[in-house]
Amino acid sequence: MPELVPELVSEPQPPYADIPALPWADLSHRRVLAELIEAGWVPAGVGDWATGLRSPDGALVARVCPFDPAYAAFVDLCRACPGNPWLPKIELAADLEGGGSVVFLEYAAPTDPAVAAQVADRFRTGADEDALDAVRDAARTIDARYRSTTPWWDGFDLNQAHVRRALDGRLVFIDVFCMDGAALYGTILRDLAEVRRRMPVERMRYVLEIPFIARESGPAEIRALRDAWHGTNADLTAGDPVHQARGQA
Repeated sequence: MPELVPELVSEPQPPYADIPALPWADLSHRRVLAELIEAGWVPAGVGDWATGLRSPDGALVARVCPFDPAYAAFVDLCRACPGNPWLPKIELAADLEGGGSVVFLEYAAPTDPAVAAQVADRFRTGADEDALDAVRDAARTIDARYRSTTPWWDGFDLNQAHVRRALDGRLVFIDVFCMDGAALYGTILRDLAEVRRRMPVERMRYVLEIPFIARESGPAEIRALRDAWHGTNADLTAGDPVHQARGQA
């Protein structure tokens, strides 16, 4: 039996005008990106696992991801500490078709690297501040839970890039957990059967579409991953137009 891969629980559509009312669970990350851009959302950044788009009014950011079980932990953290000033407000979090996710949250901009590094250090060592300590304690609890249930879990990924400044001026944490991507994708190359045993394949349809692979991998590396994944995953690739195109070439 595959081990647990966390899923986001779709919340009721909030009364926020810039968030379109879409059947999220039926849409892939590809379709969501297209729908948001068509609705006036503007691409604002690309990370290792996801693409960010800013809302037309600038108040929100949408994080659209093809595959990233670790981000569910960050959503859990925000929900565990409602109203905590060190965490962004989440307007909507939803699972997408094939294992992706979309999260709409308040926009936060990069801040001074020295300030961000100091805050990250306070988080790690203890700040003697109730709100910050509450986030750290909740994060430790969530980390322990995910570590015991989520394959290729890596834990905290807190550095200065994950401290940002919200529009109201407060500093907030973003995306403080991570997967061991190198180990996971290395296992896809070496032993896909193990990956399929440990993770639900229906939640991994777009596992090769994370931005890091597109940005950092050479053609030979991308080809090796695709050949490894598609070679024994015919059940998942049957409806994949990219795989079909490769088969027709």
